[in-house]
Amino acid sequence: MYDGEFAAVVGPSGCGKTTLLNILAGLLPYRHGTVQVDGVPVKGPGSDRGVVFQEHAILPWRTVARNIGHGLELQGVPRQERRRRVREFVELVGLAGFEERYPHELSGGMKQRVALARTLCANPVIMLMDEPFAAVDAQTRITLQEELNRIAIATRKTILLVTHNVDEAAFLGDRCFVFTRRPGRLKATVTIHIPRDRRIWKEVVADPAFTARRDEILELVRAEVRVE
Repeated sequence: MYDGEFAAVVGPSGCGKTTLLNILAGLLPYRHGTVQVDGVPVKGPGSDRGVVFQEHAILPWRTVARNIGHGLELQGVPRQERRRRVREFVELVGLAGFEERYPHELSGGMKQRVALARTLCANPVIMLMDEPFAAVDAQTRITLQEELNRIAIATRKTILLVTHNVDEAAFLGDRCFVFTRRPGRLKATVTIHIPRDRRIWKEVVADPAFTARRDEILELVRAEVRVE
């Protein structure tokens, strides 16, 4: 991946997308090949990689602000600097006014915003996302996709997203890596040449460049499912 790139990974169920993400995160060992971040081999979890899981994975006994600042606490960031950075990311993900709320007081979409802000606040080199919006309703998912695109523009963070949703992959990805059926191999790489500031759903749905790339990705995945 390139610095500041947003890449998406799609493929048939069971092909190893989440396994790949867990290897990159340092949560699973690998026997072949190499995994590096900025030339440094991955040998386990590290602060250079932040992970946003499908489940919210936020701490129920901590407020929104304390959840977002959790990674900074672990890094030993001084309290004043920690508060400043937490405020910055609370604003960035649209949670101003909810800083002292607890997870049980939040909607599913808001919980995922907390998880996203917590990862970004820790300032990893690369952010790894495993189906982060799969558990929310369709309308919330669209909103969160647009919010994530806005955040990608604002932070220029390098992001790798694993998803089953072809529309989501085409909407968010600069490149989309399509995997074969199990055992997963890289089948194709589809590049999406749509400027980020134009990635708003009501506009891209009528954009021939978007629909062409989405349909190309969909056909690549469907071809793998048909041969199973």
